[in-house]
Amino acid sequence: MQFRTELTPKPSTVQIDLNSQILTTGSCFADVIGNELRANKINTLVNPFGTVFNPVSIQKQLNYTTKNICPDPQLFIQNQDVYTHYDFHSSFWDTDRLVLQSKLENKITEVGQFAQKTDFLIITLGTAFVYRHLATNQIVANCHKTPAQTFKKELLSLPEITSALHTIIRSFGHSIIILTLSPVRHTRDTLEGNQVSKSLLRIACHEVLQSHQNVHYFPAYELMLDDLRDYRFYKPDLIHPNEVAEAYIFEKFVEAYFSDTLKDFIKQWQPIRSALKHTVLQQGTLAHRHFKEGLLRKLEKLNKTIDLSAEMALCSTC
Repeated sequence: MQFRTELTPKPSTVQIDLNSQILTTGSCFADVIGNELRANKINTLVNPFGTVFNPVSIQKQLNYTTKNICPDPQLFIQNQDVYTHYDFHSSFWDTDRLVLQSKLENKITEVGQFAQKTDFLIITLGTAFVYRHLATNQIVANCHKTPAQTFKKELLSLPEITSALHTIIRSFGHSIIILTLSPVRHTRDTLEGNQVSKSLLRIACHEVLQSHQNVHYFPAYELMLDDLRDYRFYKPDLIHPNEVAEAYIFEKFVEAYFSDTLKDFIKQWQPIRSALKHTVLQQGTLAHRHFKEGLLRKLEKLNKTIDLSAEMALCSTC
């Protein structure tokens, strides 16, 4: 008897290898998949503007980078002695508005330069609910704890979502774009509202897939809800996938998108990665020296494939 419906994504016709350059953006799941890619030595820029949940704000941030546009001056906000910007995460702040503007402009330039050479753009969509700033009539990425009466909450229409995605796709014609839905449940929108929101996002992904050969869809959301489908795979908040679920979903991503060469590298790299995290309790002993020597030999062997000089230096000092 089968007690679950396992979902196995089809192997992709385009594959990620060790030389790939990847940009991830979107909800917190973009951090999860991006950090795992980076931990496996793939050149990845992970959610450079911080978490952003709705497709319109994702499109706006990417538009800043591809066109090297300065941040919208109307959307700077001062709360007590701190300046932030409605289009960006609260991790971008300063007590001086001009300094914050400079920080954002530098980040936009940095991301824009990376984006020009991006092989894969991974976008994780979180919600179709948005907040419109009434004074400027603009949809914002972050409300920065501004009073609720400053905004109007709206549900994006399907044409608005697909328009944002089409705009991104046109700007990244040189890249493979992988769309995903965040497996995180946005319970602030209520469970019913979360389903409506995710349904709109999923339909939008399906529609743009029909129009663009360089666009793919990875079913992270479906893996969580239809394959794992159990609260034991959630963190105690019952909203976010736990580490087991995240690892399972990433394994499915590896199966679908990694080249055979990269998969072989990962098999060799994973035990080394684990060994580098090993806490040494008896430094200087014969056993510790043998451990270091063996680890260095493995690193030197893999160093012929990819630069592991930082790990080799760390191993020498541990």
